[in-house]
Amino acid sequence: MARPVYLVLPIVLVLCLSLLQHGYSSPSRTRKAVLARQRDRATDEDDVKSQLEKLWQEVNSLKEIQALQTVCLRGIKAHRKCYLTIEEPKHYHEANEDCIAQGGTLATPRDLNENNDLRDYAKRSAPGSKDFWIGVADIVKEGQYVDVNSMPISYFNWDRSKKQPTGTQRESCVVLSVVAQGKWYDEVCRSQKKYICEYIIP
Repeated sequence: MARPVYLVLPIVLVLCLSLLQHGYSSPSRTRKAVLARQRDRATDEDDVKSQLEKLWQEVNSLKEIQALQTVCLRGIKAHRKCYLTIEEPKHYHEANEDCIAQGGTLATPRDLNENNDLRDYAKRSAPGSKDFWIGVADIVKEGQYVDVNSMPISYFNWDRSKKQPTGTQRESCVVLSVVAQGKWYDEVCRSQKKYICEYIIP
């Protein structure tokens, strides 16, 4: 039995309208335009994200430079580094962690000039103090002295008049002695000492 025309017509109209709404009649131009706009929007968002990341990196590096300048104002500049004495005694590992938290490490003299500059600065900045932790130790292997980054060091300034280093396993961390004219001796790492931090100037 044939359906009345008045029932079929609305269905056909609804289907046509639906196809037109979804762009079925001209898929290529409309969809291409929409896709192009979406691509442009995604590219713009990526550009903005990239610019924000660069700005954030610049802000962070400016903060580091500002912090370093503050340190240098409180300490001294020499040998492309800043040095800062810390007068609150700590054991060796706490001292190094404190220097790292401030953006540096325990100071490690690389030659006689640097060692003498550290000695003179320590004497001026903390009058009456006898000795300071520096970033030299043989904790991992007895007799193999390394810096705080576990790199072997080639400069030493041992106090030979006191038979330093003593070579005992208990005394694995190195101290710069102001009273012994900047000579070094090894000490028990748990001892409480003042210390010198160093910061590389970029």
